[in-house]
Amino acid sequence: MTMRIVRAEENFSAELKEFLCAAVQRRRDDDGFRGSGGGKSRNAMDLDSDGGNRLVCVTGGVSYLGRAIVKRLLVHGYSVRIVIDCEEDKEKVSEMEADAETASFSNRITSVVSRLTEMESLVKAFDGCAGVFHTAAFVDPAGISGYSKSMAELEAKVSENVIEACTRTGSVRKCVFTSSLLACALQDNSFNDLDHSVINEESWSDEQLCIDNKLWYALGKLKAEKAAWRIADSKGLKLATICPALITGPDFFHRNSTSTLAYLKGAKEMYSNGLLATMDVNRLAKAHVRLWEGLGDKTAFGRYICFDTILSKDGAEKLAKDIGVQVEKICGSSSDSNANAEACTSNLKISDKKLFDLMSRTLRSCYHES
Repeated sequence: MTMRIVRAEENFSAELKEFLCAAVQRRRDDDGFRGSGGGKSRNAMDLDSDGGNRLVCVTGGVSYLGRAIVKRLLVHGYSVRIVIDCEEDKEKVSEMEADAETASFSNRITSVVSRLTEMESLVKAFDGCAGVFHTAAFVDPAGISGYSKSMAELEAKVSENVIEACTRTGSVRKCVFTSSLLACALQDNSFNDLDHSVINEESWSDEQLCIDNKLWYALGKLKAEKAAWRIADSKGLKLATICPALITGPDFFHRNSTSTLAYLKGAKEMYSNGLLATMDVNRLAKAHVRLWEGLGDKTAFGRYICFDTILSKDGAEKLAKDIGVQVEKICGSSSDSNANAEACTSNLKISDKKLFDLMSRTLRSCYHES
């Protein structure tokens, strides 16, 4: 039995509750909870407080996931500074400002050009923000599925830069880091002894398995997240990482094709072991914001697995149709069907209970505090 962040029949109720919670938070801010950043050094500030600073920075803010996170942050009353790679991306920011869903918040959106490979550039981009959402990923048009081994190394290096830059910026208190379920679920045990196993926030994928099978996207996410934790723990940065399944949603393949194809390399093995799952981009954005707020009130910590649905044969067929590939590319040939059916009825589970509990607690506490 799997758990969901928000079940389908509860969507309308959850949306209404979330809107009210955001309104309660903004009212509390207006009633005297706003403070002054004061420009104090990192050591001089209270590390458990952002001083009422409502400005946050989002790397990859013009990406498919980044846009959804920016919209969610605006709804929750935050101002957002989007890190972009080049001047040309400013046009994408302008499109966001003109979007019907964000037009009324356009005065709270700014952008800054920064190279994620350049430390000083990142420090300047983050300066003045209470924290960072690191969602940026990398693609290599020359690589297989747009993601090569060199991209995996680059992603790990950029992760180090981002977290180090956070610790060098006096205003930054927290970071929410987007990893992947692929950093948790790929383990070199041939699935022979997994009948009673659970993939959860304590699970890490096997690096050598990723290398041997040329799963470069998984390797990049794995190394990047480990690098983030290593530096955050050594420097005292408050960090939470979220490990989502394959990100889907409206027009997802057209808008996020490279990452989708890179994620699905090795899809047949994931499907056969009951590990091929999806996550809606808008619910994933909500989870990011909840982790951010949970870091502030100490209800969030560590890693979180995030998924909506583990794909059945019908789900795999729909996914194949959505991305324009043969279903055999995802769930194998008909000769594999018996093995797949047996695997999908095994006791191997992916657990998002930690995130589910956090999201549920949010709605309860909102009404108690209002």
